Amino acid sequence: MALDRRTAMATMGALPFTAAHSRAGLAPPGDLRAQDLRVEGLVDPSGLDRMRPRFSWALAAREARARGLVQAGFEIVGGTDRAAVAAGRGALWCGAPNAGPQTLALPAQPLPLESHRAYWWAVRVYDAAGRPSPWSAPAAFLTGMLATSQWPAAWIAARPDVAVPPHRQGQARADMVPARPLPIMRRVFRLAASPRRAVVSVCGLGQYGLAINGQRVGRAALAPGWSNYRRSVLYDTYDVTALLAAGENVLAMMLGNGMYNVEAKTGRYTKFLDSFGQPKAILAMTIEHADGRVEQVTSDALWRWLEGPIRFSSVYGGEDWDARLVPPGWMEPGFDDRGWQPVHQVPGPGGALRAGMVPPVVAARSLAPVSIAEIAPGVVLVDFGVNFAGRPRIVVDAPAGATLTVVPGEALDDHGRVSQRSFNAGPGNGVQFTSVCAGRGPERFEPLFTYHGFRWLELRGLPRAAISAVEGLVLHADLARVGQFHTDDRLLNGIHGLIDQAVTSNMVSVLTDCPHREKLGWLEQTYLNAPTVLYNRDAAPLYDKLVCDIAEAQQDDGMVPGIAPEYVAFQDDQGRDQVWRNSPEWGAAAVLAPWAAYRLGGDATLLAAAWPAAQRYCAYLAARAVEGTVDFGIVDFGMGDWYDLGPNEPGEAQLTSRALVGTATRIACLQAMARIAPLVGQGAQAADFAAQAARVTRQFNARFLDPATGRYERGSQTAQAMPLALDLVPPAQRQAALTALIAAIRREGNGVTAGDIGYRYVLDALAAAGRDDVILAMLKVRDRPGYAMQLARGATALTEAWDANPTKSLNHFMLGQAEDWFYRRLAGLDIDHGRTHAAALRVAPQILPGLGSVAASHRLREGVLSCAWRQEAGILTVEVVVPAGRQAHLVLARAVPGTLREQGRPPARVPGVKGFAAGPAIVLGSGHYRWTARAAD
Repeated sequence: MALDRRTAMATMGALPFTAAHSRAGLAPPGDLRAQDLRVEGLVDPSGLDRMRPRFSWALAAREARARGLVQAGFEIVGGTDRAAVAAGRGALWCGAPNAGPQTLALPAQPLPLESHRAYWWAVRVYDAAGRPSPWSAPAAFLTGMLATSQWPAAWIAARPDVAVPPHRQGQARADMVPARPLPIMRRVFRLAASPRRAVVSVCGLGQYGLAINGQRVGRAALAPGWSNYRRSVLYDTYDVTALLAAGENVLAMMLGNGMYNVEAKTGRYTKFLDSFGQPKAILAMTIEHADGRVEQVTSDALWRWLEGPIRFSSVYGGEDWDARLVPPGWMEPGFDDRGWQPVHQVPGPGGALRAGMVPPVVAARSLAPVSIAEIAPGVVLVDFGVNFAGRPRIVVDAPAGATLTVVPGEALDDHGRVSQRSFNAGPGNGVQFTSVCAGRGPERFEPLFTYHGFRWLELRGLPRAAISAVEGLVLHADLARVGQFHTDDRLLNGIHGLIDQAVTSNMVSVLTDCPHREKLGWLEQTYLNAPTVLYNRDAAPLYDKLVCDIAEAQQDDGMVPGIAPEYVAFQDDQGRDQVWRNSPEWGAAAVLAPWAAYRLGGDATLLAAAWPAAQRYCAYLAARAVEGTVDFGIVDFGMGDWYDLGPNEPGEAQLTSRALVGTATRIACLQAMARIAPLVGQGAQAADFAAQAARVTRQFNARFLDPATGRYERGSQTAQAMPLALDLVPPAQRQAALTALIAAIRREGNGVTAGDIGYRYVLDALAAAGRDDVILAMLKVRDRPGYAMQLARGATALTEAWDANPTKSLNHFMLGQAEDWFYRRLAGLDIDHGRTHAAALRVAPQILPGLGSVAASHRLREGVLSCAWRQEAGILTVEVVVPAGRQAHLVLARAVPGTLREQGRPPARVPGVKGFAAGPAIVLGSGHYRWTARAAD
């Protein structure tokens, strides 16, 4: 059973709570100030339903050139009066002047919060001399529904619920889930005057759009977030005070299907078929009047419904819209809805309502086409120039009944027409968006409850002259960009762009594999590509949700399926798991995904929440391990090194046994658990997990290692890399194993053969051995499958297959692990909170021949860590920024000893240098440094 957030936080040594007012600071202003305040990792979030939320902030120096600044403590005050909080007057929610350097805190006791109320909070920090900063500008949060009992008793829907006949998850027959038009709903209420405050919490399943008096509520393009609706249902909360007025007011809602209700329609593509129920909604709005009186408007029997203009909607197959069926003015006061039908009150899908504390999926930007051409009568081809996830917005002017059909695709076929073969779709099984025109002049068409991955659109049924505007709306979760990378090498920049585009295209409320064919949360990429995501985006809230999704997908025996939420269970007709459902490299995300997120972000509450599921999964692997003298501890099931490059079509591993890959993954889990245990108050278990890891490692080497040659199995790249990266190789064989790995790479002309799992470890093994030169050579190979080949073949996002096979997905981020190497090794931003806090940040750029300059930055919680280096005429110049409140170990391996200077001074005389660590590391306090040195040959 998963820990909820409240229980998890209770294990983490929270700071004291007191209701007393903060004491005034009379000392001179300190060197630090707090900024970028966040709650649960979000700026001014709405819908908070946790009584002990996490508060965090960044630090800034009072003087820009200051160095070596340290936070010694902090205080957080909060309340409902913004002006009082801004002045530091309010309840002291947590902290003390000597609370320490942490910039993430939570109250030790529940805060006295009320539902649907805005709160303000501010923080001041104390520097090393004990001097307080001014109070920060207040930040806000809006609470959601803090008690289940405050929700209405029932959901509302167009019809009484009808149970779907028994079937395997995701394998319903088409006749069980026939496509139906979607309902629209409205509810009228009156107010004597404009309210003082109005807050609404709402969930519409599977997706919804809410308007008040004709005005859209919120920014989300797809809401709510996807979940296992039998376990959790996510809701959203909004302050809607400004949308209400005296007199008649109208709540209007449209419902979509999303992953909640995947229906069947002849001729339309779908990945799976299943339903958690018919579309339905629940809503609670609190209205506070000027006299203090409070009333509620809810999802009750006063709502009315009508079949709306969306005749079919599928997250896979597209959406059909009939503009003739839009009742003019139905979202606004004064509309006559007497012909509409009363709603039915129905049960919910079973899951507990909880706040969807993940940034919403939004239309982040609009793309203009790079070309539009009528390639045949009534066929217009649109090229956006880049493969992205989103949906079209098209303005047409055509007679009533004229139909526009929009066909998206990632590529063109041999005849220059849009192809959907990379979706596993096509004629008779396609993806399309259609609009039947109302004939009332120019009208805008935009699918509302679906999205897709595409570069090209084929517009069929109308002449070019009838189409006045075409846009591509780029949809993704609104995760702030926190990383930047650039080099003077155009190829490496191109690879970075491929990977970043694929990551962006697959950020919704889960990390999907692709934005078209599957849109499923395959779990292996959540840890293998965690640095790829987290170096670039502020995805910590997504990992919070991921931990919950994994726990809810976990089976009674501890097995974690390959996808979470598990919308489709990949089982055969006898109910046996297929390799895609149960593979240790995927289930290991229960352990390795939160561990990877912690290493970059340093928030141990995530580990505490993940601990129960992680323990159960390790026990499951132990139960699945082979017994016997030689093979004890070996796990031999699943997919192995998926999509490696061998003699056959890519898929299940060809070059490395699944037993080697699965067992190495099991050891990685045990190693991580030994390191996690002390961080979550389970230190007594650390030794047991470490002992298990050592025992299985011995069996691993007995089974797979040839001690005479250092070769594992057949010596594939993956077989050599995983033991090296995970430190499984006995010391006596380590050099030989590395030599065998490099030989396996050289045999391929520096090409890659490792697949989805193994490539991560190839990079890690080579980097750990200091062979970044080999990695660079692999990245630059153009004549065999790899990143450069994808670019040469016109890819604009990372592809599923190393060779950009156009029959496979052309927007996939599973092979994007080179991004970690760009940031961590090439730019030197080596962030690992698995080390001690003091040693978590290392700046150790690998300054390689053939590269002139590299620059990267990453925003930590405290502020930005960056490194920019260039080499010219034998001189290295390295600029480093360490955020206030942190320190970093600087290692410049290519600097000639004795020549390193900062503004003409040797390291020992540089302000901000705190000393020297093991080896050549210089310990830098916070600040901006510009180092120069002669470069070693």
